[in-house]
Amino acid sequence: MTGGAECAKAEETLVDAARTMARLNVGALPICGADNRLKGMLTDRDIVVKVVAEGRDPQTVTVAELAQGKPVTIGADDPVDEALRTMADHRVRRLPVIDGHELIGVLSQADIAINLDADRAGSWSARSRSATDRVAAPLTRQDEQRPVLDGARVGRQGLEP
Repeated sequence: MTGGAECAKAEETLVDAARTMARLNVGALPICGADNRLKGMLTDRDIVVKVVAEGRDPQTVTVAELAQGKPVTIGADDPVDEALRTMADHRVRRLPVIDGHELIGVLSQADIAINLDADRAGSWSARSRSATDRVAAPLTRQDEQRPVLDGARVGRQGLEP
């Protein structure tokens, strides 16, 4: 989990959010409202597909315009299996981690792949990816050793055994 996730403010423009992504070297940011509550997630792909490709101006479109529906989250004390299930069910690659109403970080597919054993990561990966993604190379090499996190939980500091 990446702790201390920086939010894109709902009222800022997509150019501002893209600059934040570039500065942080990330492809997604949580969207937070004026009340500092999570409103959604913004990805670099959202900016390209929903704004640039449609000929809209990212200097005038606000982050709030791309925050749609209720964000999919995971609780800080939820088991890793719940995070895996939530990612697969909602077909998302990143989950904001919430403790009460406080955003404490973002859990990504990479976080899980790095911390799960190769067999379990591969099994989860195969279930959660689309058919076209399945022809790509596996997430982990079979000869790499990964710690097993059976019964682990997300936790405030990241994945915890």
